[in-house]
Amino acid sequence: MKRIVRRRAAVLTLLSAGLLPALAQAQTGGGAAAAAGIPAGTGPGVHSPNSPFAPLQERSDVVPWSVLTDVKTKVEKNRMLPVFPAPVMALHQKSQRVQGFMMPLEPGEKQKHFLVSSVPLTCSFCVPGGPESMVEVKTKVPVRYTLEPVVVEGQFAVLKDDPYGLYYRIIDAVAVK
Repeated sequence: MKRIVRRRAAVLTLLSAGLLPALAQAQTGGGAAAAAGIPAGTGPGVHSPNSPFAPLQERSDVVPWSVLTDVKTKVEKNRMLPVFPAPVMALHQKSQRVQGFMMPLEPGEKQKHFLVSSVPLTCSFCVPGGPESMVEVKTKVPVRYTLEPVVVEGQFAVLKDDPYGLYYRIIDAVAVK
């Protein structure tokens, strides 16, 4: 439980400081990410072969991470901003389902505000991928914290200039099976 609290604190610190995009850009390749040719902290992240958690199973009823991570960035006034392709923009302000690994932002067994990531965390202080690999979730009713993948459905928002550096948010979400 202490590890979970430390992980939450680290992610919350990154979010509140607006450092998530900067961290994603500052990290360089290493380990499984480098072996796959993907710099750490960018894209969907890499599911470590040493992870005790199985990778996400493909589902036809959720938005694929390959769509969400197909984002470019541009520099504007010393800031990095996302440039979303048409398939991503088509998701905006519509009910969508997303599957991923829960990253709580507050302590507690049940969560109403958390992140969903395309890959599980392998380190309490590491971001598994870039901001395009996470969706902020705000639920109607609390969801029980789990290390297993979750699926949530709600009003999906594409964030063009979020102060916390996030690219996606789902509000009024509910957990689905």
